[in-house]
Parts: sequence; C-alpha cells; structure tokens
Amino acid sequence: MAHRLSLLPLSVVALGLVAGCSQTPGKQGYILDTALVDAIKPGVDNRASVQGTLGRPTFVGQFDENEWFYVSRDTRQLAFRLPRPSAQTVLRVRFDPAGNVSAVEKSGVERVVAISPISDETPTLGRNRSFFQELFGNIGQIGSVGQSGGTADNPDGN
Repeated sequence: MAHRLSLLPLSVVALGLVAGCSQTPGKQGYILDTALVDAIKPGVDNRASVQGTLGRPTFVGQFDENEWFYVSRDTRQLAFRLPRPSAQTVLRVRFDPAGNVSAVEKSGVERVVAISPISDETPTLGRNRSFFQELFGNIGQIGSVGQSGGTADNPDGN
C-alpha cells in the first residue's frame, strides 16, 4: 500500500511534464467562414455587399485599391518555441473600376515561405578592417607635421 502511495506524486509530476510538452493551437487574422466566402459571386456582389458579408478586409492591395485580402492562419506552438503555421487561407477579392466583384481567389499554406538568414551579421560593402586598423588607420593620411591641410577653395592652405 505504501508503494502505491509513493507512485502517486511521481505520476502527477510525470503527467505535468508531459502536458507541458503538448502543442498549443492558435488562430491569427480573419476567422474564415466557408459559407460566407462561397456566397461572394463575381458579377453579382459589389464592395458594399462584400463588406457587409465578410466585414472589413485584413488589408487592401498596396498597388491596387481594387483588391481586398482576407488572411486567416492557424498555428501550432510547442512550449516556448515560436508559433508555426499549420494552415493558412488567403482570400483575394478583386473589383472592377465600377466597384463590382470581378474575381474571388483562395490560396493556402503552400504560399507560406520560410526565410532563414545566413548568419547573425549583415554583410556590408567595403574593407574588412580590425579595431586597431580603424583606430590608427588615418595617422599620416591628412597631412604631415608642420604642414597644414589644404581646403577646396585654397589648395595652398593660405
């Protein structure tokens, strides 16, 4: 009996550790309702009806104000790691110049791109110089002792 009682705290601790390693789901952006999205028809709807059905867009096209985007993303996060996308839907609604819907397009998680930098340093153009070369590199470059440096207006220094 005492053996069973000693296993109880150990099993509670083990259960707590395993529960801490589970993935946490998350949702970002627009909450997509497929019935509402399917109700948007090209040639039938206009800006006002789209906004009435779907609400304000996540963002409007940067180069063309006749494109509205609704972005929905499902994520998973394990403990303290960054959330990673598990599903994504981008709904693109295009309007003609009169404000009527001309096209509705959907894309998914296949358009998500992972960008990983090469290193923690940003490459720059120029010479690679050490600290001491930077500190003492200009000695003797401007002028020598007893001579004044010239200016652009008066190259003789007078």
